[in-house]
Amino acid sequence: MTPRPLGPTGLAIAPIVFGGNVLGWTLPEDEAFRVLDAFVDHGFDAIDTADVYSIFAGTAPGTSEEVLGRWFAARPGMRERVTLITKVGLDMGGVGEKGLSPRWIAEGSERSLKRLKTDRIDLYFAHVPDPDTPPADTLAAFEALIDAGKVRALGASNYDADTIRAALDVAEDERLAGFQVVQPRYNVADRGDFEGPMRELCIERGLGVITYFSLANGFLTGKYRTMAEIEASPRAEWLRGYMSDENLALVTALHEVADRHRARPAEVALAWSMAQPGVTAPIASATSVEQVASFARAAALTLSAEDLAALG
Repeated sequence: MTPRPLGPTGLAIAPIVFGGNVLGWTLPEDEAFRVLDAFVDHGFDAIDTADVYSIFAGTAPGTSEEVLGRWFAARPGMRERVTLITKVGLDMGGVGEKGLSPRWIAEGSERSLKRLKTDRIDLYFAHVPDPDTPPADTLAAFEALIDAGKVRALGASNYDADTIRAALDVAEDERLAGFQVVQPRYNVADRGDFEGPMRELCIERGLGVITYFSLANGFLTGKYRTMAEIEASPRAEWLRGYMSDENLALVTALHEVADRHRARPAEVALAWSMAQPGVTAPIASATSVEQVASFARAAALTLSAEDLAALG
């Protein structure tokens, strides 16, 4: 599997990133170890998590990082084989446990390192912008982590193009470490956050791009055709907004392209993301070893111009 350079970080990763939001939520720990083992065995090497995962699903904050840390501890040498990605900034539930202040970045990073049972984070994301903290203060705090050897590279998630550009300008003016990777919401059904100014900026500045919701919370797997099917899913809250005539037509197109390649709709959706200009790798979650095998098939799938045109 050919690694892709991750912007100017000096890192290179396989073209699909494992989405760790499922760890300890829809993927229990014992099965998680098997799935993560399979992910690496198939040649993949990057895992994305966050300090807050999966508080949104009712689990304790830090659960995903803790599961991942126990997997590293149980697999000697595995940490060196994985590009580890985590985030800071969303509300962890305690007083002052959110945002991008120097105090919280320093404290939050130490907590993440402890949960992950490691001494370094390869790619550390600001999870969301913090309007209450000057960008220079945030970047100085991140740079301190780099200088201490606790972080290798920096990223920004859920930022728009103007905010990224402003942060890059601050980094240049103040001679601080800047964001090198962005993480936008992007898939064949959700294009507005990346296509346009953000993609233009990323290509112009040579930034790495790791996309999230790459399967639209499972909608692009093709298994949801009715609202009843959506309501039966643990992801119903995020799936409801996809139920439209336009998106159902897109799922039909995914099935048609998949049939031509003897593939699955999810594999086509991931191959579409990997083929998009500016994209380094999409994030995708798996809850079974078979789904990881499907990732490998997606990474090997080349879509034709006809296929890409059929998907709009």
